[in-house]
Amino acid sequence: MPRSALLNVMVKAARKAARGLSRDFGEVENLQVSIKGPADFVSAADQKAEEVIVQELQRARPGYTILAEESGEISGTDKTHRWIIDPLDGTTNFLHGFPLFAISIALERDGQLEAGVIYNPVTDELYTAARGSGAYLNDRRIRVAGRSRLDDAVITCGIPHRERGDHAQAIRELSVVMPKVAGIRRTGSAALDLAFVAAGRCDAFWESGLMPWDIAAGILIVREAGGIVTDFENKHTMLETGDILTGNEAIHNDLRKLLNKSRLPV
Repeated sequence: MPRSALLNVMVKAARKAARGLSRDFGEVENLQVSIKGPADFVSAADQKAEEVIVQELQRARPGYTILAEESGEISGTDKTHRWIIDPLDGTTNFLHGFPLFAISIALERDGQLEAGVIYNPVTDELYTAARGSGAYLNDRRIRVAGRSRLDDAVITCGIPHRERGDHAQAIRELSVVMPKVAGIRRTGSAALDLAFVAAGRCDAFWESGLMPWDIAAGILIVREAGGIVTDFENKHTMLETGDILTGNEAIHNDLRKLLNKSRLPV
């Protein structure tokens, strides 16, 4: 698959950062048995990966603005372009030696997503998309699944953990969705959830309270794979609200109706 120059820059940055994460991930199992634990180590790995990505992107396009998980916003002279970076989506998985985590990089131009890369170094799976050019997994074209019935669907979601999110609302959502679907999964990485929807591995994904770097690349990849991506009110404000719902058209619509039921007064 021929890639644009910008997409090649993004892939190069992701792969370079991945080399360090792969080495660090190999150390996590050893750190699990230490008294201190691997939390500080993982935080350093996250920061190192972001530094590598930022350096690569700035070298290629020095004027672009950057929004990154660790560094926040780095203003550039070119206000029309913005990189959106998550150097390690699935930090808790990484911390526990669980091989579901990813690097996520998106490019936005004038507020519109133009390109996206999601890369899992452990599985060597590279998801890419450019606006209007389709979505790919390791250079193979991907499409969202064609299942149209919720009772055939496997769906991924986010579940809030300690000190984060609305636990009661999450339980209400699960209670209305679980009886209607073939299965629910929780991967711990929103970027990979979106990539899995794009590749047809699961049929839909929903979560609340996410940050732009969690979902920007995945939004474009799902769209280019033929999927629908909105917030729970069927609007396109995911990067602002942090709420996201995605799947093919039929599953998306039916799941949105179910989730809305969980928000009705009891």
